[in-house]
Amino acid sequence: MSDAPQIRVAADGEPLRLMAVHAHPDDESSKGAATMAKYVAEGVQVLVVTATGGERGDILNPAMDTPENQATIPALRQAEMAKAREILGVQQVWLGYVDSGLPEGDPLPPLPEGCFALGDVEEESSALARIIRSFRPHVLLTYDEFGGYPHPDHIRTHEISMRGIEIAADPSAPASLGEPWQVLKVYYHQNFHRARAVALDAVMHDQGLESPYRERLASWPEDPAQAARLTTFIPAADYFEARDDALRAHATQVDPNAFWFAVPLALQRKAWPTEDFQLVESHVPSTLPEDDLFAGIPTRTVDKVDAWYYTI
Repeated sequence: MSDAPQIRVAADGEPLRLMAVHAHPDDESSKGAATMAKYVAEGVQVLVVTATGGERGDILNPAMDTPENQATIPALRQAEMAKAREILGVQQVWLGYVDSGLPEGDPLPPLPEGCFALGDVEEESSALARIIRSFRPHVLLTYDEFGGYPHPDHIRTHEISMRGIEIAADPSAPASLGEPWQVLKVYYHQNFHRARAVALDAVMHDQGLESPYRERLASWPEDPAQAARLTTFIPAADYFEARDDALRAHATQVDPNAFWFAVPLALQRKAWPTEDFQLVESHVPSTLPEDDLFAGIPTRTVDKVDAWYYTI
């Protein structure tokens, strides 16, 4: 009898595959990173698709805000992404679009010509569909219709994710995109919600520590509609450290002394040990609430498979 670690695969013996579609480098580390690291450890093949290079992102870490870094942001963000994907154990590909930036002001200025959010939705969705058909994910993670927050690239990522899933499954779509593939389950990230903030705030208060959520909660009303979106709670506390390390790898974007790291990991694990999602599409039987993104998909266990590497 083999003493090799057992992992779960699809019933047909194929590896389980998870795709996460994100707008910018660093989004994969702030949304669902612990969940991805957990599934990687369990033998799941995880592919991050990054729509843009994050070229228009500001440097948000004061220690990195130098003229030299300002002049080399595109290259820096690619290097940061390489470090983060290594920490999480995921593979990653770029869709190749240009960051739209976050418009500010009243009235808002127009988006820059040639950016992702002004591109042709059908063309961008087809580019994603090609990757879906090639990778053949059982499960896909993306943003909700609000983008998680109203950044134009996040909203566009939602749009091309949902349309790309349709194109990938459509047998009448161009054969040049590859063989049709039906994603079995689709989820929206929902980790930034009030109940989690309340729990983290309470545990900080109980420990006599200053909570980074106190001021935010004062102007954050109860929202039953948002709470109703929470369907799936992935126990990922063992991978919160990997999530934080991946976040810190995006050094131009993440200040190591800022909000993200204000609650000690031990308290996070105690107060809210899951990452949370909304199941929005399923082609397999689903019983809510869930604690597994692959719930309902027939699986079996096998000896640990060899390492893999995805290429387009």
